[in-house]
Amino acid sequence: MIDLRGVDLNLLVSLDALLDQANVTRAAARLGISQPALSAQLARLRDLFHDPLFVPSETGRGMVPTTRALELQAPLRAALQELETVVRRPPAFDPLTATRDFAIAASDNSTVAVGLGLMERLRAVAGPGIRLSFRAPNAERVLGQMQRGEVDLLIGSQNMVQTGMTVRRLAGERYLVAQRKGHPRGAGPLDLDGYCAQEHILVSTNGGGFVGFVDEDLERLGRRRRVALSIHQFMLAVPILLATDYLCVLPSRLARRYAEKLDLFDLPLPNRRSYDFMAAWHPRHQADPGHVWLRQQVAAVAEGMGC
Repeated sequence: MIDLRGVDLNLLVSLDALLDQANVTRAAARLGISQPALSAQLARLRDLFHDPLFVPSETGRGMVPTTRALELQAPLRAALQELETVVRRPPAFDPLTATRDFAIAASDNSTVAVGLGLMERLRAVAGPGIRLSFRAPNAERVLGQMQRGEVDLLIGSQNMVQTGMTVRRLAGERYLVAQRKGHPRGAGPLDLDGYCAQEHILVSTNGGGFVGFVDEDLERLGRRRRVALSIHQFMLAVPILLATDYLCVLPSRLARRYAEKLDLFDLPLPNRRSYDFMAAWHPRHQADPGHVWLRQQVAAVAEGMGC
């Protein structure tokens, strides 16, 4: 193990300048420090290497490096150049050869709407070392998970975004009412009276609720509907709709995937309700080349989704 705890790397930069200039005044000017400050650094360098390093020139002008100093010159210059390369070179990320797992917090709907496209895209632009994991988002914990590096990206509605996250809008989304084909009420237009007369499934993503935004909008109109079933995932609604006479409000992109089996209608409410898909991440990932690449892939998928 290399132990540099007792070494001030700035001293080595100063030694390199002294070896190059062989003159304290000129070396100090090159370093942008005062001559007394560089003289003090030279004293520390002499203690570090247990050698005077420079002795006065017989001409009285400048200094002459000692044998020890000359031995240090070439390896010191090479080491400083290598260190500069390490500091200044931007880190590289090659998705075809890199090995990295990305964790994405996304609801089932967000996974279907954005995640499926991302999975398909990565098959074309990434190598076998790139893997995705999707997990259910928890609004109370996701920021902490990002801070700890457990979650790379959140994909969801703006309601999931918290202060402290960096955010990018991906695409807009709206809701539709879905029923199974062959529903007893028929496939005609759905008005408010007909909507309220049916029994409904409510997708309560926080689990167990029987009141959602539709119920709040209906209450403002002095109307009510009967929520017969509450579930926690949008994807569960589809097989239940196909097996029952319930109606359910679904995100349009998810609902249209099952348009051959479902009749779809606009919500018969003045406020049709829409939201945005957002991508959010912790600022700690902002300049990470791998994370930048992942966000670029998500953005490319979103462009294909339309507004």
